[in-house]
Amino acid sequence: MQDLKITLIQTKLFWQDKTANLKMFGEKIAAIDEQTDLIVLPEMFSTGFSMNAKELAEQNNDGTVTWLKAQAKLSKAVITGSIIIKEKDSYYNRLFWVRPDGTYETYDKRHLFTLANEHDYYAAGNERIIVELKGWKVCPLICYDLRFPVWSRNNTNYDLLIYVANWPERRSHAWKTLLLARAIENQCYVAGLNRVGDDGNEVYHSGDSAVINPMGEIISNIKPSEEIVETNNLSVEYLKKIRTKLAFLKDQDNFEIKN
Repeated sequence: MQDLKITLIQTKLFWQDKTANLKMFGEKIAAIDEQTDLIVLPEMFSTGFSMNAKELAEQNNDGTVTWLKAQAKLSKAVITGSIIIKEKDSYYNRLFWVRPDGTYETYDKRHLFTLANEHDYYAAGNERIIVELKGWKVCPLICYDLRFPVWSRNNTNYDLLIYVANWPERRSHAWKTLLLARAIENQCYVAGLNRVGDDGNEVYHSGDSAVINPMGEIISNIKPSEEIVETNNLSVEYLKKIRTKLAFLKDQDNFEIKN
C-alpha cells in the first residue's frame, strides 16, 4: 500500500451536451500538471443530472465509455464518474471505474433521488463495489447515497470513500456535514466531488467539493462555486496511525442489509 494521489475536477457542465462536456473534461485532464493516480468526475458528467434518459442513454461500450478508456490510458490514471446507461429495458445512473489498461468496474446508484423523480426514469442498483488502487480499497458511491450511512458503512475495511454528485447549493450544508460524518464514522478518507453552476432546470450548484481525512478534517483547498482542478495526497501512514490509535471500527455493530 502506497500513498495515493487523487485529483478532483470541480466544474460547470454543459446541459445535455455530451460533445461539449467530453471536450471540456479532456482539456482539463490534459492540463493536470503532475502525475496522479485517480481522477474524479461528477455525477452524470457528460450530460448533467437529467431525467431525459431515453434521449441521452448509451450502452456500456458506447462513446463515453470509449472516451473514458482513452483518457485513462493517456493520463495513466484511473478515472471515475457516472453517466446514463441503458441495459436491456432499463436505464441506470452508472458509475464507471476505468483503469489505464481499459478494464473497468461499474456501480449503479442505489438511492435514487425521489424529489426529482429519478426513480421514475432509472432503475436502482443493489450492490456496492470495492475496488483496489495501489493497495487501497476504495468504495465509490453517487450523490444521494451520501444520506444513507448504512449503505456506506465500512464493514469491508475500505480506505477511501468517494461520492460523485450533482448536489444543489440550497442543500450544501447537508452535503458538507454528511461528508465529514462519513469520514469520521468510517475512519477513512472521503472525497466528495460536486459540480458548479446552473443546470437546465435553473438549479444552482456550489460545488463544495472536498477531500477529508479519517479525523474529519478537510485537507483540500477547493473553494465553492469556482471551477478548479486540485490534486491531494492521501497518506497511508496517517490512515494506519489513526486506525491503530483509535481502533473504533472493531467495536461496530454487526448487521446485514437485505434488499
